[in-house]
Amino acid sequence: RWLASGSLFPLSCIHTSTSLQKFGKWEKKNWIVYPPQLPGEPRRPAEIYHCRREIKYSKDKMWYLAKLIKGMSIDQALAQLEFNDKKGAKVIKEVLLEAQEMAVRNHNVEFKSNLHIAESMTGRGRYMKRIRYHGKGMFGIMKIVRCHYFVKLVEGPPPPPEPPRTGFDQAKEYVQQLRSRTLVNTL
Repeated sequence: RWLASGSLFPLSCIHTSTSLQKFGKWEKKNWIVYPPQLPGEPRRPAEIYHCRREIKYSKDKMWYLAKLIKGMSIDQALAQLEFNDKKGAKVIKEVLLEAQEMAVRNHNVEFKSNLHIAESMTGRGRYMKRIRYHGKGMFGIMKIVRCHYFVKLVEGPPPPPEPPRTGFDQAKEYVQQLRSRTLVNTL
């Protein structure tokens, strides 16, 4: 009753839940194995995917911080988050430091400062509803919100920023799109 069949350890000391092996789709991107490169090809930069799930913070507040650091070098992003007094900034800074250490340890990145943030985004976690009691027998429903934070680090300097698009450029693109469409069921 206490021992598993053919085992010397009691069942109570063996952790059998699947929570230890739980990986999402984002973390599994670290396991992609690319084919070998040809001798003349430039070296493929390392890509590091990291995330933190179920953060007790709003995804909408976290979005502003995620967009703030997207496209920056990792040192510049850590400096920006150091002087931001929001709760989410502290969480994102911890995630970036974990990803930076993981890059050096697991992904053969030589210099930990030679990374930039290619993608930085948030996602909605579990929302729980709770009752908040008011006076005179009334009540309200409050939501306890959680969010996920995802980051992708790429080896090398950050790409130059895209020039801002003017309204004239957008209008030209729209007219070109209208002219290039085809009408179905016609001659």
